[in-house]
Parts: sequence; C-alpha cells; structure tokens
Amino acid sequence: MDFSPAALAKSLLPRVPLLGKTAITHTLGRTEQSGKWDLRTALVTSLIRSYLLDSPPQAVSKSQKASLKDPGIKGRVWISKITMSPPAEDDIRRSIFQIIESMKEPGEAEGGYREPEMVPVEAEWTGYRAAATKKSPELNISEEEKYKEMMKEVASPTTILYFHGGAHYLMDPASHRPTCKKLAKITKGRCLSVRYRLAPQNPFPSALIDALVSYLTLLYPPPGSLHDPVLPENIVFAGDSAGGNLCLSLLQTILQFQRRDLRPLFHGSSRSIPLPAGCATASPWCDVTLSLPSHLKNAPFDYLPGRTTRPVDGIPYPPCEIWPSSPPRKAFYADDALLCHPLVSPVVAESWEGSCPLYIAVGQELLSDEGKHVAAKARRQGVEVVFEEFEAMPHCFAMIFEGMEGSRRFFNGWGAFIGMVSGGDGNRKVESKGSFVAAKTLKERPLEFETLSELKDEEIKEFMREGARNMKTFEGDPLTASKL
Repeated sequence: MDFSPAALAKSLLPRVPLLGKTAITHTLGRTEQSGKWDLRTALVTSLIRSYLLDSPPQAVSKSQKASLKDPGIKGRVWISKITMSPPAEDDIRRSIFQIIESMKEPGEAEGGYREPEMVPVEAEWTGYRAAATKKSPELNISEEEKYKEMMKEVASPTTILYFHGGAHYLMDPASHRPTCKKLAKITKGRCLSVRYRLAPQNPFPSALIDALVSYLTLLYPPPGSLHDPVLPENIVFAGDSAGGNLCLSLLQTILQFQRRDLRPLFHGSSRSIPLPAGCATASPWCDVTLSLPSHLKNAPFDYLPGRTTRPVDGIPYPPCEIWPSSPPRKAFYADDALLCHPLVSPVVAESWEGSCPLYIAVGQELLSDEGKHVAAKARRQGVEVVFEEFEAMPHCFAMIFEGMEGSRRFFNGWGAFIGMVSGGDGNRKVESKGSFVAAKTLKERPLEFETLSELKDEEIKEFMREGARNMKTFEGDPLTASKL
C-alpha cells in the first residue's frame, strides 16, 4: 500500500462506516475483544486489518519503496550512520553455506538456494539525546562527531545489535528509530540498527550473512571504524517480528560455529565467534510457512491476515521488477527447498543447548505458538528464558500503541532484560520466568514452561510441511518477472 499522507487519507474515507461500526459494537460490549481492549486499540486494530485485507494488492517494489522513506532525524535521538566493510576473505560466507547443509533433514538434497556474495552493510548507531526537545533538529556535524556526541551520553556498556521487522521485505533502521531510541534510553546504552538486505530481491541467506558481518564488526572492528572492540558480554541481539527471526537464526548459526570449532578469517585474522550476552525478541516470526494453530485461534485479536482470511491462491501482487522471481518461488524470504529449514524457520531448530539467555515476548497473536515453542524447548534444554505473553494484544502491539500502559510495561520488561544480561549491575544472572500479563489491569500470573507449548516437535514439522506444500508458487509475466 501507499504510505503517503494523501494516500492514507484517501483510503481512510471509505472505512469511516467500519470505524463507526467498530466503535458501536465495542462500546456495547458485543465483541470478543470488548472486555480486553480500550476503544483506541479496537479502532486501530480494525483499521490496520482492513488495510491489509481489503486494499487492492500493490506491486511489491512499490510497497517496499514506500516503507523505506526516511522521515528525517529530529528529537531526542542520536543517529550516526556507518557502513561496515565485508572482509576480503570468503570464510564466513562459505562456512554459512556449510552450516545450512549440515542442518538439513537427513535425505534432503544439497543446494536449493542462492549463494549471495558479501556486500557492505549499512547501519545506524542510535542513542538517547537527553538534552534535546521533541523538535530539536539533527546537528549539522559529521557522522564521526555524532557518534562521539552520542557516546558522551552512553552510561552503560550495553550494546544492542538490532534487526528491524517488516516481513523480511519492508522497512529499515529509519522506521525503527523510535524503538531503538527507547531501548537505548531504558538501558542507558546504545543500539546498532542494521540495514540488512531485503527480500525478495535478496533471499535467504543474504540477511543472515549481513547479520553475522555486523556482529563480527562489533567484536573485531577493522581499521577506520568509529567504535572500539565490544566485549561479547556487553552485546545483546534484539529484534521484532522478522527481525526476531533473524536474531534467533544468527544465534543458531553462532552455536553451529562453536560446535564445529570454526574460526573464520575476518579482515586478516582467524576469529572465534563467541555468544552474545543475550537475545531479546518481540513477536518473533519463527515459522515462515504460517502454519501453526495460533494462526486460526488468535485471529480475533490480531490485525495480521489469518489463515482463513488469506486468499487460497495467494495474494495476486501485480508483477514488478522484484516479484515474481525467476525461477518462480512461493515465499519472499527463502527458496522453496528451505522454507522448513531451522535457519529460515527457527521454531524447528533441534537444539538450543549452550545458548545465551533468551527473552521472548508475544501477544495473543497469530505468531504466539512459534514463540512459545522456542521458549519452552530452549528452557527444557537448559537455557535461561524469560517469556512474557500479553493477553489479547496483537502483533508487535507496543510499537503501534505508543503511550498505552501495556506498551510501557512491555518496553520496560524488554529493556530490563537487555540491561540485566549485558551491563548494569555486573551482568546479573538471569532467572527463568514465564508470565501472563492481563489486558488492562496488567496483573501477572506465572506460566510454567512445561505446559507453555502444547505442540510436539514432529507435529510442528508436519504442520509446516503441509503449509509449505499448500503455498502457491508466484508466477508472473516473463517480460516483467525478476531475474532473482
């Protein structure tokens, strides 16, 4: 869809009757959500759902371009833009391909995916600018000077390596500056928000390669970098939705490097790849086939299109230069052979043993089964896990409903975990805890990890295999289809 103000205003007019109906039914208590949501939540969720379900499909390239518009930098935030150079050596890239092959199911064929090159990776250092006002303009100084000014206000060693959401094909660090600013403020630290390559023109494992290059650059900065080497015990991976997927996939990749004792060359030196201090995800998308039961049962509380509301034959996107691909495939993010691979869909990862502590937060949303299963399995395998489920809340609710008490509660919990594992009071040991946070009252009750996920590993795999089989292959006019 077009995200410009004029286009949004134009598209809002025919939805006025829907908003009126929503307001009346909510006020009269006639909906399942009435006792859980305030009126604002009901109206905004209904509006987003209508945009996603009822708007005519736009070309993927048009939607992507609209989501990448930079709103500019102002207010209480420091932004310093950098570009991280890839190493001249090919070790990282080749090692990732080897790991992909080693994590396939027995009997699966080799290959079936692209082997992208390493490229320069852009990112934004983000910090909280306390002395500014909401309207303060960005200072007209160099990126290096902005970084130095930011560091004057950083009061803890916490460094957040942030991966934005957007279904792997939308948005970038500019869209997630408010989120990174909040986390930097809460932790008194800093964020490095990564502009990883987007699908569909750059399918898996392009983003994963960019993520690993970003992490290694934090640990082992090449000459000319703005930052000094960052200790792994001060780094936390964080991300929302598809960014949460990338966090967990990167963590799985590092576990594989360690289990194989791989020390790739990076800018001239053989480097170990240690675990970060923690991995903190919000509404992580862990099953790209969208096949688990919560896609049905939680549809009333989410704005994302549920399984019964998505077109049977897939969304008929108008052909453009980036979609459909050539050869055709089913999903934006990955080639068909890898839709159920654990680095594409981390919910099927076999082992989290040895992982750093995890924070996973979900709403009562379509993706909740995925997050619950990862949390339960990791805890069962000895990983310290903090899990929070927010009653009746939609996908990534805290980033949409700013100012809501539940959103503040979420950000405080997210930031507290990050600060606890990475800095603050001497990196305090994490104690595993599951919590259900009630809507409106925010009262908490404990959740037991033993009963958090009702699904077995093989059940999940079968759901996903069936889901992948039923996904439509997108085929376009060969004159316009992308050569991706």
